[in-house]
Amino acid sequence: MCYSAQIIADYRKYTKLYGADIDIKEFARLFWERQQGSKAKVPKALAAPFLDAHTDEERRIQALIAEFDADQAAQLEQDLFKQRARLADANRALQTKTTKAATESRRIATGKIDWAIGKLADLRRTELKDRDARIFPGQYAPVMLMEHGRRVIKPMRYQCRPAGKPAFYDVKYPGTYNARRDNLGGFWKGLFGYTHGLIVVNAFYENVNRHRVEHRELAEGEAVENVVLEFKPNPPQDMLVACLWSHWQGKGEPDLLSFAAITDDPPAEIALAGHDRCIVPIKREHIDAWLNPDPQYLADQYAILDDRNQPYYEYRQAA
Repeated sequence: MCYSAQIIADYRKYTKLYGADIDIKEFARLFWERQQGSKAKVPKALAAPFLDAHTDEERRIQALIAEFDADQAAQLEQDLFKQRARLADANRALQTKTTKAATESRRIATGKIDWAIGKLADLRRTELKDRDARIFPGQYAPVMLMEHGRRVIKPMRYQCRPAGKPAFYDVKYPGTYNARRDNLGGFWKGLFGYTHGLIVVNAFYENVNRHRVEHRELAEGEAVENVVLEFKPNPPQDMLVACLWSHWQGKGEPDLLSFAAITDDPPAEIALAGHDRCIVPIKREHIDAWLNPDPQYLADQYAILDDRNQPYYEYRQAA
């Protein structure tokens, strides 16, 4: 399963490269709901383009991001003050007598101080890093779809909640950030052939057992160890990854746009690395056909998935 991916988060690139319009109202709704406490997880790279605002709508989003960041910084500063006081109390206690409670309190406070300082530094940092564009299940990414005959970019959560299903599906089916190709006519039949999307990524990440990466059997008594591998196409390139998406609505709940990336059997080099799934990057000439599916002709959509881009993937252990 593709549990994480490195996305192209700057919506302006979608506009330039693919002629897509941005649904500015959906982006505004996302950042407004986050400011109101929705707990939406937005990668730093997805918010960054709005810091260079040119329109009234972009300036409104810019203000929402600034308010959210200020609230986050204030909370972190409060936590930092509290943990520094806790650390000082523990150190004073340990000067008198070494106790398990004081030692543990010092350890916890030190860890929380380091974490808060790191989060504050990330919050205030303006220069983007690669990890700022990496998405995990539950986080938001720009998804390209077709609306009224135009390619449009909307922010969506990377974990699909199909329309009509209860909200607890997020917990009952935590793996719905990926849609297996061999289950498109089963679990995903309500979306396949109806609501197709694309995300643009240049790398993806997989959890793999170390002994499988090293092409060996587990030694007697050896515990299974997990490693995270980063897969990148060689030569480097942006990949148009096939997705399914849904517009979920629930009584008394905010609307949710969410998506799942389609996965299939892996090419040989990924299989040799010890993993059994791979994202499906479609060819550029199939963009409009993929985004305009006809449920009466699903064979055409399967054909697009079969006639995919097939880059060679190199891998390394992720940091």
